[in-house]
Amino acid sequence: MTERAGQYIQMDSGVELFIQDIGSGEPILFIPGWTFTGEVFEHQLAHYSKTNRVIAVDPRSQGKSSIALHGNNYVTHGSDIGKLIEALQLDKVTMVGWSFGCLAVWEYIRQYGLDKVKAVVQIDLSPKPLSTNHEEDWVEGPLDDIAGAYSLYTQDAAKQREFVEAYVTGVMIQREVEPQELNWLVSQSMNTPHYIAANLFASGMFSDYREEAKLASEAVPTLAIAAEHWGDTAKAFMNRIAPKTEVEVFGGHLMFWEHAEKFNQRLDQFLKVN
Repeated sequence: MTERAGQYIQMDSGVELFIQDIGSGEPILFIPGWTFTGEVFEHQLAHYSKTNRVIAVDPRSQGKSSIALHGNNYVTHGSDIGKLIEALQLDKVTMVGWSFGCLAVWEYIRQYGLDKVKAVVQIDLSPKPLSTNHEEDWVEGPLDDIAGAYSLYTQDAAKQREFVEAYVTGVMIQREVEPQELNWLVSQSMNTPHYIAANLFASGMFSDYREEAKLASEAVPTLAIAAEHWGDTAKAFMNRIAPKTEVEVFGGHLMFWEHAEKFNQRLDQFLKVN
């Protein structure tokens, strides 16, 4: 829970993205999920900056990046990633998306292709977060449950905070969360206004990137790491739509933070052979 210095990269119409860019070598780009910031990758920044150039981004309207009045969707987030890669002159990038950050990765692939991508790591998100066949497909939950969460928890800041607190303690972390840890994790979300959080929630839930996930798996090394609570379903789903993707199951939704050593060892193994 250490805040690091960073820099701002200009996008369009005055929007700036805050990034941390440390280390040297082949680049690894970390993209956080819904309303979170690059700070959540603190253990990966510390570990991989010893051997690689590591970039962690606060997406548009998240963290220290500009609160934008437009583009609060994953089509624009993917475009922002393309502009960021161009601005930093990155090549042979290992792209690591967590949760809805995976959507930005897949949208980048849809718009820009894979010429600059060395490998793709998707952390705990299905390429199609909603489905009418929720009992067999890897989804975020039944449609009615997701609709209820959207209606209840994105209507004001207090409800957003309540939602994130419950998600941290019930889904993200498997052990008991210390009060200071909970406060820090919730604070990761709360710079995003609730009305923008609602836009991102809806945009993410109604996404479908199965084709991009398949394309990536056939063109570059790909790794999916899924949480234990839906591990069997996630593995079966990915084997069905992108069978060349390696699938690993452990921990909760925030396994790379809670079980950082195990996560880094698995990612080390993936990077070493690819």
